[in-house]
Amino acid sequence: MNVVRLTTRDHLHSSSRLDWLLAVPMIILETERLTLRHFEIGDLDALYRLYRDPQIRAHFPDGARTFAETKEELEWFLHGHPTRPELGLWAAVERGTGAFLGRCGLLPWTIDGRPEVELAYLIDRARWGEGLATEAARGIIQHAWDELDLKLLICLIMPGNAASVAVATKVGMGFEREHRSELGMCHIYSLARLNET
Repeated sequence: MNVVRLTTRDHLHSSSRLDWLLAVPMIILETERLTLRHFEIGDLDALYRLYRDPQIRAHFPDGARTFAETKEELEWFLHGHPTRPELGLWAAVERGTGAFLGRCGLLPWTIDGRPEVELAYLIDRARWGEGLATEAARGIIQHAWDELDLKLLICLIMPGNAASVAVATKVGMGFEREHRSELGMCHIYSLARLNET
């Protein structure tokens, strides 16, 4: 797995440096088959195709999304999470073809007064069953431990979402507790970094 850090040359003028940074999508990490990178505006149609699919969104408390809602989310995460830019939702792109396959990442939450970081994954239904969500999740966990020095990750999974539970357990997460919020009931799965329990 490779983490690519963007650098600029000192001789570039500040406006040229900014243009260069905005033109190059920031790669967060790579796995054997996937590149996880910051969203680009050009990802909007592919992301909307996933977000309007009722089967993909069946286990999300807010259900399918409109085009405007999808655009708002994509713009929110263009450069990482606005308050924690090292976190966010990232485009999951197939390395061999460049195809947009979904969105995965790390999201900050406050749950029961405690700060948490959620491991999130969503892959195109046409590619379910290929192990891509598990591969992305493993890469994100390694990134969280090695690059971000996080100690604990959670998954928020709605009851009945067996596929997400399968991914969470494959990457070592275990059921922790039920949680109810204004969005409804979910199950919290968690994984502590080794030697951090």
